[in-house]
Amino acid sequence: MRIIAGSQRGRRLIAPEGAATRPSADRVRQALFDMLAHAPWAAGSLHGASVLDVYAGSGALGLEALSRGAFDAVFIENDRAARAALDANIAACGMAARARVLAADARHPPPGTPRTLVLLDPPYGRDLIAPTLAALGAAGWLAENCLIAAELGRADPLPAALGPPLAERRHGAARLAIWRSRERCSDNATRQPPA
Repeated sequence: MRIIAGSQRGRRLIAPEGAATRPSADRVRQALFDMLAHAPWAAGSLHGASVLDVYAGSGALGLEALSRGAFDAVFIENDRAARAALDANIAACGMAARARVLAADARHPPPGTPRTLVLLDPPYGRDLIAPTLAALGAAGWLAENCLIAAELGRADPLPAALGPPLAERRHGAARLAIWRSRERCSDNATRQPPA
């Protein structure tokens, strides 16, 4: 597993020990970030983005975004082994000043500041996207019109509340879907790196 493009291109990442997490395959991440970089509806979504990486695992999605020009990233991960790998990967990439790790259940997140790009990679087959996004919205994490990108299992249902996705792609057992948030937040995303 490695960073695919940007300032940290080629940087190897370590995967969490155990079977509690399933790191995104490089080819799935490549497909996601190709869409975010080139699709007309995503123009400028990476450069300067404030990112929320939910069910972060190794942090590969959020670190890829930082490598490609995102301003900062907050990582939500509840598993201790995954957080150890995530902390090591953030340090190896030299991103500690632009990253913050929260040890929290994504379905019960602490209050947050609105983020412009939300990346979700929950366990397959547990229908976690809709309840997680509802909880994140209630806690203030979703900026108005933010992009929401999720990796789901091939048979996982798409959350009906988000409406049809802007894009959907299948890659083996994985499926990518991207939406625009319907949330209306009074504040813009923070421009200060996470403390």
